[in-house]
Formats: sequence, structure tokens, C-alpha cells
Amino acid sequence: MPETAAQIPFVDYLVLDDGDAHLVAHECTGCGARYFDRRNACASCFGTEFSSVPIATEGVVRSFTIVTFAAPGVEVPFVASVVDCGGTSVKGNIINCPPDPEHITLGMRVRLATYSMGADDHGVEAVNYGFEPV
Repeated sequence: MPETAAQIPFVDYLVLDDGDAHLVAHECTGCGARYFDRRNACASCFGTEFSSVPIATEGVVRSFTIVTFAAPGVEVPFVASVVDCGGTSVKGNIINCPPDPEHITLGMRVRLATYSMGADDHGVEAVNYGFEPV
């Protein structure tokens, strides 16, 4: 029986390398626009060539909202944010921090952090990312 991975990333642009997790974007070779999802063409310049680039693991909160109502089974409140990671906008939740405006502010410095989403019956753990205060 083949051995299975102990951890898998929840999204394909999260790279889990021996505790050194980071995000990877597709960068248009024509204009430098970055995307986390697969693209056939750049939405900015219509180029069709992309390269993979690592994204900075620290950044600054540019926008956030405290979500208090969600679908059944989703724990609330939580903080959804947009973080500027070295010039690349990354959407992610703020984690390991109380979800209130006394603890989350615009301009707050944060770093990439990972957390477990759970494991299947074979012990394979799904790992997601968020941002925590520096």
C-alpha cells in the first residue's frame, strides 16, 4: 500500500516546506500582474505567459471586516482581511488574535501562519493559511 502525505495544503498556492510555509502566485511575464488562481490570460494585459513567484510572508493589513454572520457550521466572529505582502494583495483571515477592532487595525503588521482544517480517516491533515500579528 502506498504511503500517503501527512499534510496537504488546503489551496494549491500554499506551499508547505518543512515548516517554512509560503504562498506562490502566477506572475504575468508581460506586465507583472499576479494571480493565485490558474489563468489562461492576464486580465491586465492579455498576456498568456506566466511564471511562479514566491510571495512575501509578512505584510500590512490594508482592509478588514469582522464577520458576525456566516453559513451554518462556520464559527463566528472571524476577521476577513486583505494584506499587502510586498506589493501583492492577499486575501486571508486574521488568526491567533481576538476578532475585535481593539486588536485589529489598518496598517497592522502581520505574518503568514498555518493551521489545521482537520484530518481524514487516514490521518491526512488539511492545512490552511491565515495571518497573525507580528
